[in-house]
Amino acid sequence: MSDWAIWLVLAGGLLGAELFTGTFYLLMIALGMAAGAIAAWAGLMLEWQLLVAAVVGVAAVLGLRRSPYGRLRRSSANDDPNLLLDIGQSVEVRAWQTHGDQYLARVPYRGAQWDVELLPGHHALPGSYVIREIRGSRLLVAPR
Repeated sequence: MSDWAIWLVLAGGLLGAELFTGTFYLLMIALGMAAGAIAAWAGLMLEWQLLVAAVVGVAAVLGLRRSPYGRLRRSSANDDPNLLLDIGQSVEVRAWQTHGDQYLARVPYRGAQWDVELLPGHHALPGSYVIREIRGSRLLVAPR
C-alpha cells in the first residue's frame, strides 16, 4: 500500500469517528491527514509528509476554535431552547401584579398554573408573551 493511501485510510477512519462525536475537531485532524496524503502523492519524504499533516491539522483546529462552531457555549441551561422545549412558546397573560420592581402573574400553561415574571425593560400589559427563560417553576417572559 502506498503512503498516500495509508494517509487517506487514516483520514477516513477519523471521518468515521467524527460521526460519533458531534464536534468538528476530528474532521480538522482528518483534513491534516488528507494534506499528508497530498504531500505523499507529490513525492515528499515521510518527514515532510508528517510536517505538512501536522501544520495543516493544527491550523485547521485553531481556525475551528476561533470560529462560531468551535466556541463553547457560555450561557446557562435555563435559556437554551435545545434543552428546554418550552423556550419560545407563547403564554397569555391577562393581568400583571406588581411585587417591588417585578411584575408577576399566574397563567395556565400545559395544563397547570405557572408563575410568570416579566423580564426587565418591558411594559406590563395584558396580552401574549413568549417564554424566554425558565427558573425553577417560574417562566420569564417578554412581549411578542
